[in-house]
Amino acid sequence: MIILQYFISHYNKECELTFPEDITIYDTTLRDGEQTPGVCFSFDEKLEIARKLDQFKIHQIEAGFPIVSEKEKESVKAIANEGLDATILGLTRTKTEDIDAALDCDVDGVITFVGTSDIHLDHKMHITRQDAINLCETAVDYAKDHGLFVAFSAEDATRTDIEFLKRIYGKAEECGADRVHIADTTGAITPQGIDYLVKELVKDLKLDLAVHLHNDFGLAVINSIVGVLAGAKAVSTTVNGIGERAGNASLEELIMAIKILYGKDYGFKTKYIKELSDLVSKASGLPIPYNKPVVGNNVFRHESGIHVDAVIEEPLCYEPYLPELVGQKRQLVLGKHSGCRAVRAKLNECELDVTDDELIEIVRQVKKQREEGKYINDKVFKEIVKNTKK
Repeated sequence: MIILQYFISHYNKECELTFPEDITIYDTTLRDGEQTPGVCFSFDEKLEIARKLDQFKIHQIEAGFPIVSEKEKESVKAIANEGLDATILGLTRTKTEDIDAALDCDVDGVITFVGTSDIHLDHKMHITRQDAINLCETAVDYAKDHGLFVAFSAEDATRTDIEFLKRIYGKAEECGADRVHIADTTGAITPQGIDYLVKELVKDLKLDLAVHLHNDFGLAVINSIVGVLAGAKAVSTTVNGIGERAGNASLEELIMAIKILYGKDYGFKTKYIKELSDLVSKASGLPIPYNKPVVGNNVFRHESGIHVDAVIEEPLCYEPYLPELVGQKRQLVLGKHSGCRAVRAKLNECELDVTDDELIEIVRQVKKQREEGKYINDKVFKEIVKNTKK
């Protein structure tokens, strides 16, 4: 167990932004994440990811879209019958045949959706607003009659007339829905916009509101945070932020921002974050960018001599939290910016002893060889030391 004091900006506390005691994180890596172009998880990969999400203590897993195919149904059913602690959800359109497919999978609940913006109603659905309300009513009634947890999602909600949103969410509530979702389908809302929208909606709603936010403008995580602060009680995420186009709100970024910056711990086992990230990266075939927050390879790597000197003495000088908290490890990298202290640390790690004069020459050679394009791994470093001591 890691015991440490987090050194975060005291200005955060001055804002007096308080997270609710309980929120629900429902992860859609296995559904929306798999809708990333070119991604198709195998049966075994889906099951393994679900198990790891459950080990992480995720609250709800959106396991898939059962109506898509027989293999999709098989994998969703297997996850539902795996005995996981997480609530297992399936996605459905507002059609009884979709809900029947989900019921066949033994899921605990469904997220049933319909487009609500005028552009979706006119150009995708080819229906009226009243038709959409009727579809919502039929689907929610049917799913509740079959004993399911039901979340109703308004697709493209952030480009939907707010009075119509209130009407259709009100109908979902009237029919017994457990939760309603704002889907920012094109990532088109700003933090100020989501703050306004959530506050307006929760005035009239007695059931929980969730946010499902896309990352087209890089705002999915901050919009999720603002949405919760405004009154949303559930948030959708994906591991590594994968998903359609620019993806969804990143699970690891959201959880760590809430835990470290806002000081709210919802009991997630963050030590499994890196394992979960690597698992999804391998299964999806999507590499993790080196500079990806929380899970990127460079997040806890240090090369600059000034930085390394400070990190050796007190890691929190240049790290907002210790790497072990998310299953990462600190790495001191040798290169053109390295100084004597970093090289001495590497020598100690390799159990090599040199004189002060030799140390200065080794530092010079490290800088020279790196500038010539050679990566200074352990083998190269030991060769430099060997040649210096001749």
